[in-house]
Amino acid sequence: MREYTEQELVRREKAANLRNMGIDPFGHRFDVSSNSKEIKDKFDKFSKEELEEAKNEVVIAGRIVSKRRSGKAGFMDIQDKFGVIQIYISISDVGEEEYELYKACDLGDIIGITGWVCKTNTGAISVHAIKYTHLVKALRPLPEKFHGLTDVEERYRRRYVDLIMNDKAREIAFVRPKIIRCIQNFMDNRGFVEVETPILTSLLTGASARPFVTHHNTQDIDMYLRIALELPLKRLLVGGMEAVYEIGRTFRNEGMDPKHNPEFTLMEAYLAYSDLEGMMELTEAMYQTIAKNVIGKMIFNWCGNEINLEGPWKRISMVDAIKEKTGIDFKKEMKVEEALELAKEHDIHVEEHQKSVGHIINLFFEKYVEETLIQPTFLYGHPIEISPLTKKNKDDARFVDRFELFIGGKEFANAYTELNDPDDQLERFEEQLKEKNLGNEEANDIDKDFIEALEYGMPPAGGIGYGIDRLVMLMTESDTIREVILFPTMKPRE
Repeated sequence: MREYTEQELVRREKAANLRNMGIDPFGHRFDVSSNSKEIKDKFDKFSKEELEEAKNEVVIAGRIVSKRRSGKAGFMDIQDKFGVIQIYISISDVGEEEYELYKACDLGDIIGITGWVCKTNTGAISVHAIKYTHLVKALRPLPEKFHGLTDVEERYRRRYVDLIMNDKAREIAFVRPKIIRCIQNFMDNRGFVEVETPILTSLLTGASARPFVTHHNTQDIDMYLRIALELPLKRLLVGGMEAVYEIGRTFRNEGMDPKHNPEFTLMEAYLAYSDLEGMMELTEAMYQTIAKNVIGKMIFNWCGNEINLEGPWKRISMVDAIKEKTGIDFKKEMKVEEALELAKEHDIHVEEHQKSVGHIINLFFEKYVEETLIQPTFLYGHPIEISPLTKKNKDDARFVDRFELFIGGKEFANAYTELNDPDDQLERFEEQLKEKNLGNEEANDIDKDFIEALEYGMPPAGGIGYGIDRLVMLMTESDTIREVILFPTMKPRE
């Protein structure tokens, strides 16, 4: 057992005193009738005199975050899910026994207050207590008010304390589900159906990523936590569902940095009879709807850049973007030897499995272009080698009908005109298998069942995947993904 600090010992003694008084230190049900936001919104328009005359009774509960006592009366601030409200309490209103409970309370304790709404001489909405109810004794003290958890790692590790002390953290925690609900309403209103697909899978498909591996004991087979949602959703297009989407946890066995967490929330959507253009329109409209309806603005200060979501958004091909930055024209026919020489001249390292013109084009993009795409930009025309699930461009089979959305130099979405030719898809899978044999740990497996599904006929379709965490980062102006995931992956404590 660890040793308690002096403050913790005092708090435990107070918990014992409550038990001796017949009061459970950890409380029971308490029926509230209002909250800090509702009280302020409803009663702020009234004068101090009007509120004293009306004596509107409310019952609220919250955590004590500050306390100021003088003799037989005092003030405290309690915090509920919406914010902080001031409480005035005096021995003449609540009686000696309850006032003694107030005197003994500590910051962090959770209490219930019955009282009437009032205003102080300075005009602050408060609650004049007529009954004080102890609910929960906090056995650990809160961090100092003005510093909170100064260790960023501890903020994320002890998110519960961060939510108590950090207004921004609490704001993000409540805005994120509003954003997701807005997305669901937007998609539903466009005729999409939200579905659920398996998290455990026996094949590595749908994206280029290293997986987490687990084991199914009964079947005695290794399985993966999914790295994407794509192939099950496209099977539903074959089945005739036509417009489907899923928002769900996805897992990639990668490092952690300000824009990556090993488990993250992904949304993928597929629309029969659509294409790349349809996905661009869907994306621009969805982002603007969230910005307008949830956040209430279109311009965001994010990662040192001012981002304007007003349309129309820029559209540019990958080879044109590279040409703008380097002068190299990858649109012309080029042998792999020539591309390798260009990579060497520009100090770009090429792995064995990347020795193709398409991979080298992508390496040039990553070095010279990606971080320069600050305002919302649809970057399209990816090489076929890096896009195994995408329909070929009808005018140039070296490239595919795919785009990525970049904002602030970071990828936010990835969209395809979906490949629905089963023979072409099988060839792409076989090419991926060759890459895997050359050392590409992120290459896809061959999903024979998916090929069979395509042989029944999948309608022409557009599809897209969105990183929900990164979208929330932008909308809440958060610089790191750990701010928008309530419980990010952390290294174990020493």
